Amino acid sequence: MRIPAYYPYRSAEARGTYLSFCDLIAEQWPVVSESRTVSTSYGQTFVRVSGPDGAAPLVLLPGMASTSLFWAPNIEALSTRYRTYAVDIIGEVGRSVCTKHMAGPADFVRWLDELFTALNLGDHINFLGMSQGGWLATQYALRFPGRLRKLVLLAPAATVLPIRWEFYFRGALVLTGHRYFAKAAIFWLLEDLAREDAARVEASVDRALLTSRCMRPRRRIALTVLRNQEIESLRVPTLFLVGEHEKIYSAAKAVRRLNSIAPFIRTEMIPGAGHDLTVAQPESVNRKVLEFLTYPPDATPCAL
Repeated sequence: MRIPAYYPYRSAEARGTYLSFCDLIAEQWPVVSESRTVSTSYGQTFVRVSGPDGAAPLVLLPGMASTSLFWAPNIEALSTRYRTYAVDIIGEVGRSVCTKHMAGPADFVRWLDELFTALNLGDHINFLGMSQGGWLATQYALRFPGRLRKLVLLAPAATVLPIRWEFYFRGALVLTGHRYFAKAAIFWLLEDLAREDAARVEASVDRALLTSRCMRPRRRIALTVLRNQEIESLRVPTLFLVGEHEKIYSAAKAVRRLNSIAPFIRTEMIPGAGHDLTVAQPESVNRKVLEFLTYPPDATPCAL
């Protein structure tokens, strides 16, 4: 089936509307950056590059229905020491253009590998993923561990535990397009941030409604939970960060599982945060990520 040029949006007009919104948000990007569009066999990938030339690379993958702009609260701290590459995931909202059907995890892994090669990132890549981006980063690490130096997972979707049915139910309410239901879902998901800055969460509601209006309904790839053997086989020094009030699964249970079967993975819970950890507690997240990345790979502490 032919993929339309405006995919995954409902129409060319919807794509234009969403990208105009992105342009407004991009004006608030807090550091100097350059935009690159990189060719892969799956289409054109948009990457927002910040940080000093020659610094070690740090690739950033956002969560579902998010763009590279997701990292605005974190990019200034991360880009002081690293050359950061914030990616618009192909097939999601943003400026990347998907021209080939992504049938499963193997396609996303191949796309990422082509992207890293095209960007000349070499074989010592630091890789950070949030939610769905964390799941994708883990899939890549299982298949191409030799290309990675460090792996950071921020509340990766599934991966460690199944996603709670309540998350899917509330997500479906957002798709109804009714503000009442969308607000209830977003305020539930971002509960810690809402207590401190309700206006920012209201803006997230607006963004979620715009996304649901602009994106076409489609079947997504299943986000799977890794088997014990898969987690044990990870050969990349890994940090698992999760907010203590995480909504998609129990943070405590996720940490216990990792500590029991993969004590070489460093695990930490962020107080005062849930799935909103990068915006509710950005300073804490930035500090822990940079601390982890600073250690030489063979000196990374074990799980705490």
